[in-house]
Amino acid sequence: MISYIIPALNEEESIGKVIKMIREIDSQGEIIVVDSNSTDRTAEIGTSLGAIVVNEEKLGYGNAYQKGFSVANGDIIVTLDADCTYPPSAIPIMLESLKMGYDFVSGERLTKSTNEAMSLMHRIGNKILNVSTKVLFMVDITDSQSGMWLFRRDILQSIRPRGNGMEFSEEIKIRAATSYCYKEISINYDRRMGEKKLKPWKDGISNLLFLLKFRFRSGLRTKAFRCSRSEELSEK
Repeated sequence: MISYIIPALNEEESIGKVIKMIREIDSQGEIIVVDSNSTDRTAEIGTSLGAIVVNEEKLGYGNAYQKGFSVANGDIIVTLDADCTYPPSAIPIMLESLKMGYDFVSGERLTKSTNEAMSLMHRIGNKILNVSTKVLFMVDITDSQSGMWLFRRDILQSIRPRGNGMEFSEEIKIRAATSYCYKEISINYDRRMGEKKLKPWKDGISNLLFLLKFRFRSGLRTKAFRCSRSEELSEK
């Protein structure tokens, strides 16, 4: 079974559409909406459409995912945002890579995103963080900030991401890429529905500082995991 984890904060405009798009490709999967004290109808809509809605009182992207992981029952976990920016239609393609032997598959947004979906400032910020990630950790990660991932649940026990905020996204990828067979797949990235939550300058600087601290304090090995099957997998 697949568990779909969706962090949400006041996303009544889009959460229903995201759940319905997931159901179009998977009628049996476990959909978990992690609601962070929304003041609108996010939780109500999620419940009405058959999703499991759990509340996480502590704000923060990482806190929401930690909560979602703790209640997920699936052998495979898929993550995506509640604002309709990530395409559930890409999940079957990402799942094929997992079946081929990859452990963690991440959606790469930068190639196909439009200017409406991702502003110039957003692109520049992503570029800085992506280059920093590659240089500091020697990993081939093109989109360190993507929020759409698909991975085997059992690897969580060893990579154990700890971040509470937006840095969680880059942390989980770095931990996966330095310990497991990691792959990125180019996906469409659409203009979000509803109010933006991201604070470009604040979140960007915070993420960059996290990378520096993580590099020199974590004790994590700084080299991409050598997947012995990578050449064979890429040829299929």
